[in-house]
Amino acid sequence: MQPNVTHKQLEQHTASVRRSIITMLEQAGSGHTAGALGLADIMTALYFAVLHVSPENPDWVERDLFVMSNGHCAPVLYAILAERGFFPKSELATLRRFGSRLQGHPERQVLPGVETTSGPLGSGLSQASGMAYHLRYLHPQPKRFVYCLMGDGELDEGNIWEAAMFASKYKLGNLIGIIDRNNIQIGGSTEDVMPLEDLRGKWRSFGWHVQEIDGHNMESICEAMSMARAVTDRPSVIIAHTIPGKGVNFMEGDYHWHGKVPTAEEAQRALAQLEDRK
Repeated sequence: MQPNVTHKQLEQHTASVRRSIITMLEQAGSGHTAGALGLADIMTALYFAVLHVSPENPDWVERDLFVMSNGHCAPVLYAILAERGFFPKSELATLRRFGSRLQGHPERQVLPGVETTSGPLGSGLSQASGMAYHLRYLHPQPKRFVYCLMGDGELDEGNIWEAAMFASKYKLGNLIGIIDRNNIQIGGSTEDVMPLEDLRGKWRSFGWHVQEIDGHNMESICEAMSMARAVTDRPSVIIAHTIPGKGVNFMEGDYHWHGKVPTAEEAQRALAQLEDRK
């Protein structure tokens, strides 16, 4: 159920997603910019080259499951779902409006393609672990995988590590975690707020298969996903190093853009830069 796409087409989709993020956030006047922009490459790889999903049949019984634990990055999820054809791109203009299906955090059963409601940070890996357990032991479906995207600042939450222990105990080889390692959170640098390193060693000590990649290199992303699917005796996690605000020079690496949106003038500057990088 995946389309055959070239590397060039993936890059074009990524650029389109970033432009959609800037436009919808400027129109909404609120939301989270830096993380959403930084995740565009990973989300494009997932939805155009990795996940078995069907926009025409969102509830397809053989689909893979995607859980966005860092729900404040919803703009990139909405942008990629629209890019993939789950709903019209014109609906992106309704972000955060009263009555819109595109709320500040994704809501299950409201928007096609959204598998879980997310908001409280740290809860997504527990949800994903439960799904993976069900697919492995209660209703075995060996061809289906569960993917869980987490922010690095979110790893401050203790229930992430409870879920990590659970997944390791039950050898959930059908569970693949992805960490957006962009080194920022709302209060500043992750290493200033609550140091995470040695992050690779931490996950290994919890019994997970660990990879570290450049989260903006499409080939590395796809290769890491393929390797993670090949590991069947334990859960896998991919630590993806990304640049918050990727593609817009006055946003890149600046934690202030975590929960800040561009003004009309800033949006035009950002879109011009993104257009130049096509």
